[in-house]
Amino acid sequence: MTEATLATSASSVERRADLRAGAVQRFERIVEIRGFEERLNVLFASGAIHGTTHLALGQEALAVGLATELEPTDLVTGTYRGHALALALGMSPRAVLSEIMGKAEAPTGGLGGSMHLCDMAIGLLPTFAIVGAGLPVSVGAGLAFQYRQERHVSVALFGDGSTNIGAFHESMNLAAIWKLPVVFVCDNNVYGEYSRINLTTPIEDLHLRAASYAMPSAVVDGMDVPAVRTAVAEAVERARSGGGPTFIEAKTYRFAGHSRADTAPYRPAGELEHWQQRDPVLLARRALEAEGILDAAAIADLESRVGAALDETIETVRELPEPALATMFDNIWTPGEGAAR
Repeated sequence: MTEATLATSASSVERRADLRAGAVQRFERIVEIRGFEERLNVLFASGAIHGTTHLALGQEALAVGLATELEPTDLVTGTYRGHALALALGMSPRAVLSEIMGKAEAPTGGLGGSMHLCDMAIGLLPTFAIVGAGLPVSVGAGLAFQYRQERHVSVALFGDGSTNIGAFHESMNLAAIWKLPVVFVCDNNVYGEYSRINLTTPIEDLHLRAASYAMPSAVVDGMDVPAVRTAVAEAVERARSGGGPTFIEAKTYRFAGHSRADTAPYRPAGELEHWQQRDPVLLARRALEAEGILDAAAIADLESRVGAALDETIETVRELPEPALATMFDNIWTPGEGAAR
């Protein structure tokens, strides 16, 4: 491991620790995630980044609340809508953006792009582009922890659409019968890609599905950091103490379309505006003011500082070197022992 990699790993863990420090740090991370994704969308639209991206605008509280209650030694799988999760767990904006822009210094050398973020220093297993693909991986990680008698927890973060696939039910079933230390967190943001949940799923309260596996469950306001923290803390403690898995349904809503090309014309009139009243940034800002932690001027200053830092990061990452052409042949072939090279 290089000195640069060690430094990056240390800073990632420090960023995670900041979340435990207090409400201001958690608010700052929410603001950072929101600002990062807003700027990312502009970069894609301008052609500075190729391909597509999937934003979690409006869903920042779930990522931050979840990350607050985990240790770096726990393992987490996420979805292609994974920027918020990666940033909350401790990846820096520079690390995430360099991965998305395909830069050589990125955690996986720029090979992952927007949908495949990974940093094992903070327990982030690769995020998955295939719907629900992280579920069996998280169960496997939980099984490994149990087998090695380690007090670590495996977390699967997935969308509501994933609860309709076979891997979801197989993962829930196996985790339940073997009492694995897995926390299943369903990010129910109302839409599976372009389809509203009432058009694809016979129930809208997905935590009810846990009863089929005799698994404890909870439903939580996923737009509110304290609510998420409470539910996750209980589930994580259950898993660490040998009590088996928990299913958490977080009620959230994404303010953007499914991907950058989607303007979401399928939304019912007024639905977006209704959910925007529960904007995690707005809720966190109000809480800080109501509790006398920060006043409006201090909040505005914090938001300005975060935005300026993000703008600086973008300019820095733009100038980073691209991977060497020869790296396209890395990680595809390893000769057997004694084989000719």
